[in-house]
Amino acid sequence: MFKTLLFLLLSISTLNAQEVFTDSVQKKDNTHEFKFKQLIIPTVLIGYGVIGLESDGLKLFNTEIKEEVNENIDEKITIDDFSQYLPAVSVYGLNAMGIKGKHNFKDRTIILGTSYLLMSATVLSLKSITKVERPDGSANNSFPSGHTATAFAGAEFLWQEYKDVSVWYGISGYIVAVGTGAFRIYNDKHWLTDVAAGAGIGILSTKVAYWINPWMQEKIFKSKEKNTTSIMAPFYNGKQLGVGFVRSF
Repeated sequence: MFKTLLFLLLSISTLNAQEVFTDSVQKKDNTHEFKFKQLIIPTVLIGYGVIGLESDGLKLFNTEIKEEVNENIDEKITIDDFSQYLPAVSVYGLNAMGIKGKHNFKDRTIILGTSYLLMSATVLSLKSITKVERPDGSANNSFPSGHTATAFAGAEFLWQEYKDVSVWYGISGYIVAVGTGAFRIYNDKHWLTDVAAGAGIGILSTKVAYWINPWMQEKIFKSKEKNTTSIMAPFYNGKQLGVGFVRSF
């Protein structure tokens, strides 16, 4: 299980590092630019999860992981209930400490809200449609993992905001996200296929949020400029006495 999750982390980090290297060479910001290669990882992850709904081989692999977890782990650790939010919260924490990200408070909040809206709608819809039983038998809403989707949406958010400051900020976010997914399996709440699909949905939701943000800023959140008047101090040029003012429309 952990080898699979480690491979997932390394794959994401490698492609993201290549993205940063390309951007630095070209010296341009393409955060809001759609690129097909950015679909590779989320598509593979979601595809793996969807195939696992019907594949006997992947179902058997899920069962083997569950049996291994149940055999070697006695105590549940619910850190995943909190770690799912840590990558996204870190963006605001870093800004509060004076380490500025790519967007201001308003713009990044719009992006994060859009991502969470897309992610939540997708996760809840799939849960109600697929009705997969959880490994512990507690409910029939296992697919996909909402905790993992939330964590990976936040990790991609952290990556996009701080990849130009240091790639290690983004990598640390993905480490937390992978750990969140691992703990969902550890706590017997999700199958590996649930976690993989959740990761893909989270990443894709944030990417889409960045892609459509320019349109949203223009059509929905466009700020209305107000007429302002700035009164300046009186002046005297040796011949004339007056007061200057500037009015913007």
